[in-house]
Amino acid sequence: MKDSDEQSASRRLTKLVTIFCDGSSLGNGRVQARAAAVALLGYQGLWRAFGLYLGKATNQQAEIAAAALGLEALKEPCRVRLFTDSRYVIETMEGRYRRKTNHEWWKRLDEASARHQVEWNWSKGHDGHVIQEAADRAARKIAALGRIEPAVLQDAVDKVGVIEPEDGPAGEAELF
Repeated sequence: MKDSDEQSASRRLTKLVTIFCDGSSLGNGRVQARAAAVALLGYQGLWRAFGLYLGKATNQQAEIAAAALGLEALKEPCRVRLFTDSRYVIETMEGRYRRKTNHEWWKRLDEASARHQVEWNWSKGHDGHVIQEAADRAARKIAALGRIEPAVLQDAVDKVGVIEPEDGPAGEAELF
C-alpha cells in the first residue's frame, strides 16, 4: 500500500470530532484573577462539555488550557477540528508565534495534541456563533463561581442542542 493510500485509510478509520473551546480570566492580570477553561466536544451531532476551574491564571493560560482540556477528554486518537477565538493559541500551535512565556501550559497542550490529527481553526469571539458563545458563557460563569458547576456545563450543551458535523465516519464508540 502506498503512503497516500495508508494515510487515506487512516483518515477514514479515525473518528472526526469537533471541539469549540474558550478560556476566561476575570480580573486578568490582577491579584484576584479567577480563570476557567471550557471545551465543547461534538461527535455525530451530540455534544459534551468539559470544564476546569484554574484559579489565578491569565486569559492566555486559560485559552491554552481550554484547548488542552478538549483534546485530553478524547479516549482514543481522533481527527479533530478545534475552534478557538484565541489567535494566540492558533498562531502558536501552527508555528507562527514563538513561545516566549507559558511554557508549562504549552507543554500540556503539546502532549494533549500529540496523539491526534488536529486542524486548528480560529472562530471570531462574541460574534453570535452558537457553540463558541456557549463555551464562552460557561467559562465566564465557572470563573465567576470559582468552581465547576455541572449545571453550567449542561446549560452549555443544552444551548448547542443537536448539531450534525459537516462530515465524519460512522461508529458508535464513546469517544469522550
